[in-house]
Amino acid sequence: MTLAPERLDQLAIDTIRVLSIDGVQQANSGHPGAPMGAAPMAYVLWSRFLRHAPRQPDWADRDRFVLSAGHASMLLYSLLHLTGYDLTLDDLRAFRQWGSRTPGHPEYGVTPGVEATTGPLGQGFANGIGMAIAERRLAAEFNRPGHQVVNHGVFGIVSDGDLQEGIASEAASLAGHLRLGRVTYLWDDNHIQLDGPTAMAWSEDVLQRFDAYRWHTQRVTDGNDVGAIEAALERALADERPSLIAVRTHIGYGSPNRQDSQKAHGQPLGADEVRLTKQAYGWDADLSFHVPDDVRAQMGSAADRGDRLVAEWRAAMERYADAFPAEGAELRRRLAGSLPDSWRDALPHYEAGAEELATRQASQKAINALAPVVPELFGGSADLSESNLTDVKGGGDFTADEAGRNVRFGVREHAMGGIANGIAYHGGLIPYAGTFLNFSDYMRGSVRLAALSGLHVVYVWTHDSVGLGEDGPTHQPVEHYAALRAMPNLWFVRPADANETSEAWGLAVERRDGPVALSLTRQKLPVLEGTAERAPDGVRRGGYVLRDPAGGQSPALILIASGSEVRLAVEAAAELARDGIAARVVSLPCWELFTAQDAAYRESVLPRSVGPRLSIEAGASLGWERWVGDGGAILAIDRFGASAPAGTIFRELGFTAENVVAAARRVVRDGLRGVVATAPAGHPGPPGSGRRSLPIPTPTATTERYR
Repeated sequence: MTLAPERLDQLAIDTIRVLSIDGVQQANSGHPGAPMGAAPMAYVLWSRFLRHAPRQPDWADRDRFVLSAGHASMLLYSLLHLTGYDLTLDDLRAFRQWGSRTPGHPEYGVTPGVEATTGPLGQGFANGIGMAIAERRLAAEFNRPGHQVVNHGVFGIVSDGDLQEGIASEAASLAGHLRLGRVTYLWDDNHIQLDGPTAMAWSEDVLQRFDAYRWHTQRVTDGNDVGAIEAALERALADERPSLIAVRTHIGYGSPNRQDSQKAHGQPLGADEVRLTKQAYGWDADLSFHVPDDVRAQMGSAADRGDRLVAEWRAAMERYADAFPAEGAELRRRLAGSLPDSWRDALPHYEAGAEELATRQASQKAINALAPVVPELFGGSADLSESNLTDVKGGGDFTADEAGRNVRFGVREHAMGGIANGIAYHGGLIPYAGTFLNFSDYMRGSVRLAALSGLHVVYVWTHDSVGLGEDGPTHQPVEHYAALRAMPNLWFVRPADANETSEAWGLAVERRDGPVALSLTRQKLPVLEGTAERAPDGVRRGGYVLRDPAGGQSPALILIASGSEVRLAVEAAAELARDGIAARVVSLPCWELFTAQDAAYRESVLPRSVGPRLSIEAGASLGWERWVGDGGAILAIDRFGASAPAGTIFRELGFTAENVVAAARRVVRDGLRGVVATAPAGHPGPPGSGRRSLPIPTPTATTERYR
């Protein structure tokens, strides 16, 4: 017997609910309440609006769906299974288990059809904004009259928690300013969060806030009213502004004892409550992971519908390529993620003794040299473009009316990170995002997800040390190198001069399985002897021998440095040679890449036979013991900086060639070990700065801390 449409809709909605309940119960872990309340809106969106292709989930012109409320992951997994993605009932049964394709929160690259890694609240909200920015940029580049080959929307389900997070406010503000009308978010307005009613922490009028952001807003008073949800989506899609639809739902809907309670949020219902809830739905309480045939046929039709959409788009692409051959070839290359031939030839190179450049200036030259040959390079800065030097000259701005290459993120570092991730998730562009290295902390959550998800994002983090000078310790990174190097799958690159900076940009452009962070100076640096010849291979390997003792002498000492401190190592090595100490200088711009080299290469750079070593870096000492070994010492800054001209700060903290020479002599002659802390005697400072809690020597003295 054929079911009436309304009955089939309800049966499909309840199937989504029950699959979600069963997955959480089977795992004895998870969040059943949100899927139970949000199932109707998800069903309407996926069955009547979303243009997607379950058998070809990477189809370039699909609509993107982001479950920003990632704790409701079983909702998404149920939808993916029912609409024909390669996700089986056995996969749903393996929810939250080791090695499964249904992890506790959605993970990009693990589950087919998952567009973004979500769970940290607010991230998916910002990711969707990035996807819409990418769609607009690509459409402006490639669409032609009569040929709309880039034409899709971004949909999402967001939670109360998402909208409380600051990243969502930052991203929403920018999206309204840019009039990103391709964005449509459904808000699961269930009035409950983990600790209890949202009223405990939240009393604002959220829709008025989004009105102020220049969004189109609506309210659906009954989250089970399929017709009202459908009508609201229709109105949203007809508006040129981004849209937020508040859908009043009930967490744990249908559960006799858990509905509208935080107890339905983050724990299984329990066997008895599962039985009672299924009975309330009119479901056979003895069935688990059951999909009625009518529902499977109705929702599974999305796969055939998706195949037709893909076929139509491919035919449109053929017509487009016939009419515009160059553009067609370029779009296909961009969507495939390949790079143009000979793109590396555009990277600038510098001769030793050339004009001194801050590495941020060398980065600017690299960006503008690459921009004509790598047109997918696209990004900007958090209101620091004149300091980060991130603009593509002549590239135009990305605004509400123009889709140029320079994005003005405003002072919104965290949203910038999440938006850059969304651009990378979308494909077809290489996003970069700039701020001061110190403020990478504000975007760290997004950076971590880029690393976790293997996203091709480039970070342009300038003013990378106490060398930024007078702005003082509030702006001077000290612990950041160590903290960022601790993040798996992030390549943190601290180039020593203009040549290393060019090669660092080469790494950043060609990497495909994770983000690259460029740590760049404000202060000018010389072009070092040997980098023109050695940096192209050395930077790609993460570390290399920049200078060896003259006359083929074996080194008695290895000086290891990164970034601006490599210059000090080179100067010190020359002075040590005059003192009869043969020193090798190793530039170590990227620990992650150096670690990935084979043992033979690492041994050729840092031979175990040379025990005396001194590392030199104007940041925290943590981690350098790995490279100096038991026979070495670490010249570092294990305290906050100060407000003064850069030269004064470096001198007072002991980062001069003279002090490096003094420390190196002690390593060789006296067996100096451990951490060498340098700072002015008796310098005052606030509690916790390290200036009063430790004995502070003069710049020519050292303090040792043994491991």
